[in-house]
Amino acid sequence: MMLIGLAYLACGLLFGLGLALSGMTSPLKVLGFLDVAGAWNPALMLVLGGAVGVAGVAFHFILRRPRPVLGERFHVSGATRADLGLVLGSALFGMGWGICGYCPGPALALLAVPDNPETLPVLAGLGLGILISILTDRLYGPD
Repeated sequence: MMLIGLAYLACGLLFGLGLALSGMTSPLKVLGFLDVAGAWNPALMLVLGGAVGVAGVAFHFILRRPRPVLGERFHVSGATRADLGLVLGSALFGMGWGICGYCPGPALALLAVPDNPETLPVLAGLGLGILISILTDRLYGPD
């Protein structure tokens, strides 16, 4: 169990380092990407493309293993279609991201800057979104 916790910590630190090095902890960079009619900044598309490419190659090899290194089995969704919950959740995520310029990873990075006036409202919104997700899962089921 301790090894799994250390793996989670290492993955989180690597993800945070990637966000910081790419400048994606700055909401102005994210909002610049979303401003397609103004001063558009394609940096986010390059970061996302690189991440998807690395993940695609990695998953190709990882899922060939009989089981994960630190687990009993792979947890892969059997869903093959987009349902209403996925569409509404994605829309809500996108609206929140477009309004404030933070997605969950960079929002958690705000914890390192507690005197930032954006920290409390962004983290409160993130917490509210998590709470809504938990409640809807309990009411309607996770899938």
